[in-house]
Parts: sequence; structure tokens; C-alpha cells
Amino acid sequence: MMKMVGRFVFVVLLMGTIAQATPKPATFCRFVPERKDDFAWENDKVAFRVYGPALKSASEDSGIDCWLKRVDYPIVNKWYRESETLNKSYHKDHGEGYDGYKVGSSRGCGGLGLWINGELKTSNVFTKWRIVKCTDAKSEFVLTYEWTVGADVYKEEKRISILLGDRLFKVVSTFWKNGSLALKLPVAVGVARHAGAAVVSKDLKRGWVACWELIDGSGLGTAVVMNPTNMKEVVVKKDHVLLITSTDGKGQVCYYAGYGWARAGEIKTLAEWQAYLTQFAMKKFKK
Repeated sequence: MMKMVGRFVFVVLLMGTIAQATPKPATFCRFVPERKDDFAWENDKVAFRVYGPALKSASEDSGIDCWLKRVDYPIVNKWYRESETLNKSYHKDHGEGYDGYKVGSSRGCGGLGLWINGELKTSNVFTKWRIVKCTDAKSEFVLTYEWTVGADVYKEEKRISILLGDRLFKVVSTFWKNGSLALKLPVAVGVARHAGAAVVSKDLKRGWVACWELIDGSGLGTAVVMNPTNMKEVVVKKDHVLLITSTDGKGQVCYYAGYGWARAGEIKTLAEWQAYLTQFAMKKFKK
């Protein structure tokens, strides 16, 4: 009898240990100094990163990189740790996803720039970072960008937040020009078209622009969603689709950006991606 009880207790303890070791769905964000000052964030559906001060002289700038994940638990710390300690590249899919999305100096997925005289003027990497919160349900942080165009000095404070369950993160960016809030400042929010091959679609009534392309043979949808009342124009170029807007009375622009990856099994076609964006926009803007 004692052996049976002991065995039962052992099994219960073992199951408890396994349950504790199993990662659960959650949002997450952090500064990554061990990988050249990246800043990365994720939830149970998607993951992203941007580039920091250590890459100031590199080709990367303020574009946003997609980490294509196909598991619902956090992978950011795991991928960075395995890359550093095991030389296990996150550019290869080992079963959880991978970084197959190329950004370079493009806008990537939801990066922005000033839209001055019909030209995109982008900033370099972020100069400062600050975490507002990092909980299972929501992560929020602020990145600061500074750059000069002609004789004018611009500053952007980009507040990014991500909720559990959403495929798109939220951006509220506040701009200053020469030390003062920049009102009615033209801004372009972009989505990259790799090699110009991405199919572009849009729904100006609902408030979204999107790309659908193949990354290593698997479909990937990327998009920007914005309140349609703030959308001024959509400009389609070979390397980008740009959504043109302008800052409001607080010097701010607000939008959402994100992706759906076919290999993850939920968004498998362009039509499914468009349907998701329409539903997302209707929920956010109540239309």
C-alpha cells in the first residue's frame, strides 16, 4: 500500500513539474543588448523586432522585422539564447518558426517615415527604449527615434503595444519638429514588397492596405490598418506600399501592423488575410 501511495505522489509531482515547465501563451517584450541592441516583442500569434544603437552604422534602420512563429508560446528569449549559446540559427525553421523576413533598410512590416515632397525620409535605428508594461495579456513599450532632414531636426516617440490573441500590434507615434510638436506633419507608413513580387490589396472604406507574398514558398500576409478617416492616400511602389497620413492636433499618428503566415496554419490564403483585416478593422473602428 505504501508503495502505491508513494508511486501516486511521485506521478503527481512529476506531472506538476511538467505543467510548470510547459510555456503558456503570453505577450512579451525586451531590449536585447546581447544581439546588437535589438528590441523584440511577441504574443501567441506573432513576433517582431527592431534595431538599436549598435547597428547605427549598418544598413538596418527603423524598419520592423517579422519573426515568423507557428507556436503559441513565447519564443523570443529562446531563439536569442539558442543562437548565442548553441549556435542554433533562428534564420532556419527548427519547428517553431524562423526569421525569414528580410528588412534591411525597408519599412518592413509597419515601419514609417516622413513624406516630404513625395519622398520617404526615414530615421535610423532607435536611440532610446522604455518598457511600460510586460504582462501575459499585454506588452507596451516606447522607442525614440531622432533624425535630420535638411535644416530640420525631428524626433519620434513610438509607443507600441501588443495584446494576446491579436495578429497586429498598435502604434501611437508622437512627433516633434525643432523641439515643438509637429502638427499636420505628412507621414508614410509602409509595408515592404520583396523584389516587387507581393500582391497589393486595400480597402480604404475599412481602413487597411496589405501585401501577400511567398517567403521560402510559404504565403505571408502583411498589413497596416488605420482609422479610414485618417487615410490620405495609398502609394504603391515596386519596393513598398505606403499609406499616407498626417499627424493630428497632438502631433500623433495611430495605426496597427502585423502579419499572417500560412505555415502557422491559421491564415493560409490572401482571401483569409483580407477577411481577418476587415474583421479586425471593424472591431477597432466600430464600422
